[in-house]
Amino acid sequence: MALMGLMGLMGIAQAQNGFNLPYSQFGVGISELPNNMPMANRMGGVAYTRSGSNYINPFNPASYAAIGMESFVFDMGAGIQLTTLRDEKNSVRDADGNIGYLLVGMPVTRWWKLAGGLMPYTNADYSSIQAMEGDGYVTMKNINDGTGGTNLAFLGSAFNILGNGTEGRRLQAGFNVGYLVGRIQRAISYSFQGTDTTHYMNSRRYKETKVGNLMFDLGLQYFEPLGERYTLGVGLTYKPRREMDVRDQALIYTYHTSDQSLVDTIFPLPGNSARFTSTLSQDHTFGIGLNLERNGRWMVAADATFAGWAGLYYKEGREPSIFGEDALRQGPYSRYALGFEKMGSMDASTYWGRISWSAGAHIEQGKMRLNIGGMDHVVNEWGVGLGATLPMRKGSSLLTLSVGYSSLGDKALLQRDCITFGIAVSSCERWFVKRKYN
Repeated sequence: MALMGLMGLMGIAQAQNGFNLPYSQFGVGISELPNNMPMANRMGGVAYTRSGSNYINPFNPASYAAIGMESFVFDMGAGIQLTTLRDEKNSVRDADGNIGYLLVGMPVTRWWKLAGGLMPYTNADYSSIQAMEGDGYVTMKNINDGTGGTNLAFLGSAFNILGNGTEGRRLQAGFNVGYLVGRIQRAISYSFQGTDTTHYMNSRRYKETKVGNLMFDLGLQYFEPLGERYTLGVGLTYKPRREMDVRDQALIYTYHTSDQSLVDTIFPLPGNSARFTSTLSQDHTFGIGLNLERNGRWMVAADATFAGWAGLYYKEGREPSIFGEDALRQGPYSRYALGFEKMGSMDASTYWGRISWSAGAHIEQGKMRLNIGGMDHVVNEWGVGLGATLPMRKGSSLLTLSVGYSSLGDKALLQRDCITFGIAVSSCERWFVKRKYN
């Protein structure tokens, strides 16, 4: 099934609308984080040591400690993706655009800050058509499609343990509590065409997966001045291992070609339930980041992430599986990112001197591991990003523009080349100021 879903993509109908991401047919979809967020994408995905008083960094909850004492921060991001899918013989193009995330942050006390929001976590969106010759009289057509995904709603806290969260020596810690929610619908239809279809019956397999689970992550940031000009930063993140239940509902039936009407239900059998429970697993995930800042002028930063497997591992709780054996496999995962930023100065005589420019690159090893046709495939990704951060309203708010390129997989299986254009607005309003009147 997996091989048909991937290699049959070159038969995609040209009139299809929407985004086609074949690798998202496995598990609960594929994650684009942090590359779908302009704040991270503009530096190649570097995020663990990033913090600021006028934007929110959800990838290390300790960063919320930098939110200003009198500020209310609102972040919103959107993006457009231009994608090319190719194997060794063919290629197709697709495009999609959407609102990326909504985040807010505010102070509670001088040492305690809050942040929260909603952002996409995984995406499942694919469609393929493949025709196969039968016995010379019959042709079988497979239609494999799926839609949906998961989103993460979270609330986080950060605490200034040492320092004020914005300058000098400082130590800050934080945590996020999130609720992962979503629905993924998948289907495979088998239809037969030819001069003799007497002994063949069209059939369809359908499964809906509903996700609703708690998620947790922890973060730590430490910044140490090195003389008067430089600051060294360290960021640490941790996601604990989680075993989570998800709810599945399935239906397998045969149907007439002419009117798609149901003929016979194969699953569930009479008196049995169509519902069953499956599992999602997240392994221990560790992240470490380092940065060196030439105060107010430039910064270079690097991140590394390690886990037993990438993202969420889905295991269906029914034997035999509705769609046959899942091709997804567990295996070591690592991610490395390196970024550089030339920081704008608010004291610059021109507006161009106030703009921050950044660039970076990343590589993900073991982003997906698949067993297709008895062969193991390790799907890796690499990419680069560029961006600019433009100050607004005397520097209290920011407009971030980014463009990134990434390449996932290879032509031997399926290669996805993607250009992502991102825009984000970080609005920092002074809501908690007591005005004085003479």
